[in-house]
Amino acid sequence: MDKYVIDHELGGFMCNTDRDGTNLSTKKNSWYMGRGVWVYSFLYNELTRKKEHLEVARKAVEFLLRDPPKGDNFWPAEYTKEGTPILAKGQYIGGNYIPVSKEVYGDLFIANGFAEYGRAAGDDSYWSMAKNIMFKCIRIYDRSDYAPNAPKVYLGPDAPALAGARLLGVWMLLLRLGSQMLNHKHDAEIEAVVRRCIDAIFNHHYNPEYDLINEVLHHDMSRPANEYAGLVYTGHGIETMWMVLYEAYRQKDSELFHRAARLFRRNLDVAWDDVYGGFFRGVKNVDENTWILDKALWVQEEALIGLLFIVEHTGAQWAKDWFAKAFTYVHEHFPLKEHGYALWDFWPDRNVTFVKHYPRIGNFHHPRHLMLNLLSLERMIQRRGKVSGLFV
Repeated sequence: MDKYVIDHELGGFMCNTDRDGTNLSTKKNSWYMGRGVWVYSFLYNELTRKKEHLEVARKAVEFLLRDPPKGDNFWPAEYTKEGTPILAKGQYIGGNYIPVSKEVYGDLFIANGFAEYGRAAGDDSYWSMAKNIMFKCIRIYDRSDYAPNAPKVYLGPDAPALAGARLLGVWMLLLRLGSQMLNHKHDAEIEAVVRRCIDAIFNHHYNPEYDLINEVLHHDMSRPANEYAGLVYTGHGIETMWMVLYEAYRQKDSELFHRAARLFRRNLDVAWDDVYGGFFRGVKNVDENTWILDKALWVQEEALIGLLFIVEHTGAQWAKDWFAKAFTYVHEHFPLKEHGYALWDFWPDRNVTFVKHYPRIGNFHHPRHLMLNLLSLERMIQRRGKVSGLFV
């Protein structure tokens, strides 16, 4: 990462890099820029206080702020190494470039990075920038014609367009952004956003028919009657529920914590591959039981974040058992040390088959899970292994 991915001269992250360090291109993607700013700012704030980590974040922030978008426009999806905006080929998801329409994800990642960087730099103006970006994204997301091709990322290019779709992934990012910002400053408008996200997740996306969370809804929150009706993206279900757990901790809301923990466990039970181990990231149609069969590392690590947080605060035996099972699986299958790389397999197939070349280095989910779980462990050590007692 430090040697091949981070651009120490011009700022930012060149994640289109092979496992041997070869830069397949020097383009800088706005998703990975925002994510990288958050990672290095959080690393500085919570774990190291090392100036070199803050410097990585600072240079990436300055890169992004050379020509910020005006009005209700998005940051460019990609840049040249020097900072010239370019038309993105798509997002690299599941081993393929997926064409994406203009969506809020990149700007929400940038907002998340700015908010955390502001804390590191001691400058509240970045928190204010993050809030402005957040509400710009909400205005765009609330348009009835928002990103009609956005849901296709889950089912493929032949799936129908759905203008103004409500997406679990968007509520998830808004929730986490708001929750983290509220950890450091009270704001009634952001509190309202967080409440809206929780309402959308539990009262609309949650499907009581099969006790799981649908990824895609119509703009009016009704369930689609087409191919999206049975889509459950369990990776997002797992990720969203640990974020709700963290928000319940911020609010000291026991009812919300246990509600999220139950649904988190339900997603783990359903998504686990009983044949080869590991969590699947999604089922295209619940009734037909048609699963997306790859084993993305990020899904496994989202599970580890939530499980350790539940263990920390409740000591629940089921969470301990699941953590041991998932942790063992991940550490037996994903590290690439035996193949000569100081990396973990990023997005392998169902059997976690090693391939020598891969065109992306991840700069977000893996370090985030390590940092959050290290902090959980530190708190557990400080309490000498005793649970927090907040949610027992």
